[in-house]
Amino acid sequence: MNKRFFVNFFQVVSLLMLLVAAALLAAITTMRFAIHGAEVQVPALKGMTVADARSQTAGLGLNLLVDNRYYSADVAAGHILTQMPAAGTVVRREWRVRVAESLGPQKVEVPDTVGREERVAELTLRRTGLEVGETVRLPYSGAAEGTVLAQDPPAHAQGIARPSINLLVAAPGEEAPDGFVMPDLVGWPVVTAQAALTNVGIKAAPPTFVDVPVAPVGSGDAPLRLPVKPGAVLSQSPAAGSRVNQSTPVQLTVAQ
Repeated sequence: MNKRFFVNFFQVVSLLMLLVAAALLAAITTMRFAIHGAEVQVPALKGMTVADARSQTAGLGLNLLVDNRYYSADVAAGHILTQMPAAGTVVRREWRVRVAESLGPQKVEVPDTVGREERVAELTLRRTGLEVGETVRLPYSGAAEGTVLAQDPPAHAQGIARPSINLLVAAPGEEAPDGFVMPDLVGWPVVTAQAALTNVGIKAAPPTFVDVPVAPVGSGDAPLRLPVKPGAVLSQSPAAGSRVNQSTPVQLTVAQ
C-alpha cells in the first residue's frame, strides 16, 4: 500500500513539473514574440516626400521628425535628403526617425544686411525666406550699438547649404564679447588673416604650410586657372560661419 502511494505521488509530482516547464516555455516564447513584435526595420525614406515618409513611418509605429532643411540641386523640394537611423536599422516602435528635407535649388537672393540695425536685418532676412542663424556681438566703437558689422554667408552668395544667415552685431565698446562669427579667410594672405584674428583677441595656431602644384594655364574652352599665390590661406578650421570665442584654436593651411 505504501509502495503504491509513493509511486502515485512521484507520478503526480512529475506531471506537475512537466506542466510547470510547459508553462515556463510558453511564457518565454510569448515574451520573445512580444519583444520582436515591438521591433521594426527603419524603411528607406530618401527621395520620398515628407508626407509619404510620415505616413509610412506612422504605419510602422515610428515617429518622423524633420530637424533640418537644406538647399539641394539634386533632390526636389519637399523630398527627403538624409535620414537617421539608416534604412534597414532595427529599432523599437515609437523610435524617432530624424530626416533632413530638401528646399530644392537655392532661388532666394541673399540680401545685404551689413550696416543695418539688427531688427531691420532680421525682418529683411525673414521676408526673403531666410532665417537668422547665430547672432554674435562684438564690442565696437566704430558703429552704433545693434548695427550689423558682418554676415555669413555674404550678400548675393550662391550655393549656400542652409536658409540661415549668421550675423555679427556691434555691441558697446566696454561690453565683453560673447563670441565671434568665424570669417572666410581662404584666399587671404596669411599675415593679413592672422592680424584680423589678433584684432579681436583670437590667436591662430602656427600655420601649416603645404606645397601647391602649379595649375595648367588651360587651353581651348577650358577656363583659365590662376596660380595660388605663396602665403595665401588654402583652408581654415573652424570653417567660415562657425561660432568661436577667444579660446578657440584656429588652424590655417597656407600655400608654400
